[in-house]
Amino acid sequence: MMKTSSLSMAYSIWFHRKFSDLLNVYDRYVRKALELPQRTVILIFAGIILSFTLIPFIGVSYFPATDSGSFIINIKVPTGTRPEATAEEVKKVEDLIRRIAKDDLKIIVSNIGLTPDFTALYTSNTATHTAFIQVDLKENRKVSTAETMKRIHSLLKEELPYLRSYFHSGGLVDAIINQGVPAPIDIHVTGFDLKEVYQIALQVAAKINTLDDARDVFIPQDMDAPSLRLDINREYASELGLSPQEIINTVVTSLTSNQMIAPNYWIDPKNGNDYFLTVQYPLEMVNTLQDLKRIPIRSPKREKTVYLDAVANITSFVTPTVVSHYQLQRVVDIYVSPKGDDLGHIASEINKIVQQVKLPKNIRIEVRGLVQVMHTSFKSFGLGLMLSILLVYLVLVAQFRSFIDPFIILLALFPGLSGSLLILFVTGTTFNIISLMGVLMMVGVTVSNSILIVEFTHRLLGKGMNLKEAVIEACKIRFRPILMTSGATLLALFPMSLGLSTGSETYAPLARVIIGGLGFSVLITVFLIPAACLVIYQRRPNLNSESRK
Repeated sequence: MMKTSSLSMAYSIWFHRKFSDLLNVYDRYVRKALELPQRTVILIFAGIILSFTLIPFIGVSYFPATDSGSFIINIKVPTGTRPEATAEEVKKVEDLIRRIAKDDLKIIVSNIGLTPDFTALYTSNTATHTAFIQVDLKENRKVSTAETMKRIHSLLKEELPYLRSYFHSGGLVDAIINQGVPAPIDIHVTGFDLKEVYQIALQVAAKINTLDDARDVFIPQDMDAPSLRLDINREYASELGLSPQEIINTVVTSLTSNQMIAPNYWIDPKNGNDYFLTVQYPLEMVNTLQDLKRIPIRSPKREKTVYLDAVANITSFVTPTVVSHYQLQRVVDIYVSPKGDDLGHIASEINKIVQQVKLPKNIRIEVRGLVQVMHTSFKSFGLGLMLSILLVYLVLVAQFRSFIDPFIILLALFPGLSGSLLILFVTGTTFNIISLMGVLMMVGVTVSNSILIVEFTHRLLGKGMNLKEAVIEACKIRFRPILMTSGATLLALFPMSLGLSTGSETYAPLARVIIGGLGFSVLITVFLIPAACLVIYQRRPNLNSESRK
């Protein structure tokens, strides 16, 4: 006990000695700052204004990027490729993924092509030449998901340049934020003539692809899928007792199954599971166009059957793989994914490209997706920030019974904002919802520090002390509590700002903003507030008498 007590006593003596030395240094510099208080205020605000020039160099995003541990690659081979050939190309991509993420890879799941049944509702594939690969990484991975995606993307462009690919996170957070769309930027090109709309979309996508900030530009729709048109000779079919519906049902059943036409179910009596019962030709029976033409069609009214080419004319043509609609209008989507987290800069560049495109009549281009939500949210935040500052000012007016004192107190906000900008720039953090929440929290903490100085200055003036000495004495006495409260906050937030643990990268921007804003505000406020007090209070010669009252 004696040893512990002596150690604590020694530490207390050492701490008070060091703090006294720091307080003496602060007293010397604050006196120098108050010799010409106007110059001090001007120099500080000049530095603050200079820090605001960093705003264009700070990225803008809606939500911090999270390391979800999974991602999805959408693949498109040349249109019309058979599923077997598509599977071969997907296998090449899988082998490439295994080479890059061999130590961190957990599982790869590939979905190839499209089947004409209910499962088409649950896949992003639109035809036999499309596929998507979902990659899950281990929890204790050595390389982040973003870096793994970057390496695979680079090697894929180098080794398989003929493939069209699009990378996006498979995380739940990104899926919710993007409202189900796989891209943060979704450009809608709408119009009545789908071919003309698609050509405009290709032109816009080509220009966006030249941007340095664009990682992937992807159009999910295709207009050149090889297809077959079936023109039924209704007059001859009617003479044979066949209806167009019966002919179509027979063709669909032979090529896919009767699952979509006449679904039948069988319930397993042992486990109660229900299964589809379907009828379909063997796959090897319909391999060529001639096989299709020889499909037998039988009428209930006739004993003999006829072949399909007897009642229908089959021709080849190209058609869209999928026709998307938005608000009843046909639309072609352009998915754009940025290289980093910054959405603001690439969105502004895309808007410039869209404005320069000469559009025919009845065709419109609109930038949608997460960018639209981000701009709306930031506008709401700006309004909320101004209202919160106004509310704080009104509360301080009622507390101090003055319109001048709250103004002096709120001057501490500007160093706080300047410090937030500096730390965002240095750490490469973007403006986002979380970092802006940190700004709101930082406002309250920085204001409380300046309140301590202004309130105690009035108390000393009420005791008859000289204005300059009252300001200096208030700063010296309140210097300790300002450092204690601010230092405790900074130390508590430091681990969070590093974003080392899984999921902590979400809240790291909030901690960084508070650390930068509060730390810089403490360093500047202890000089700015006393200088501002001296400048403003010198114009009020009756201040001492008012304080005594």
